Amino acid sequence: MTSLSTPRPSDRWLLQVTIQSARADEVGWNEQRTVLRSVSSYDPVTQTWSTLIGVLDLASVHKLQALFDVVRTFGSAVWLEPVPVPAWWQEPSFESDSEVAALLAVKADEGRPLGQLPVA
Repeated sequence: MTSLSTPRPSDRWLLQVTIQSARADEVGWNEQRTVLRSVSSYDPVTQTWSTLIGVLDLASVHKLQALFDVVRTFGSAVWLEPVPVPAWWQEPSFESDSEVAALLAVKADEGRPLGQLPVA
């Protein structure tokens, strides 16, 4: 997986979801892998699964739900990170919502469990 710099607030960006599979017996591993294969791509170098999301439509929500279900069911690790839109990307992308991109960028390195934000 290539590490991309955090996009500037004015740039188009995507939400990159990266998952590291949890250790499991053969049955659990196969169940986990089946779901991950249906909504993400595997990188053998980093041994992680990832997907890019550029719009929150029904298909993206289903994809996120499948990924979060894998995390909940198997205890996989997950990271959310805003990344610049690659040149080959032909689908919609997020634009100008710098608050969301900035929040994801700040939270990406804090090691918080998925969905856990600081108490104000």
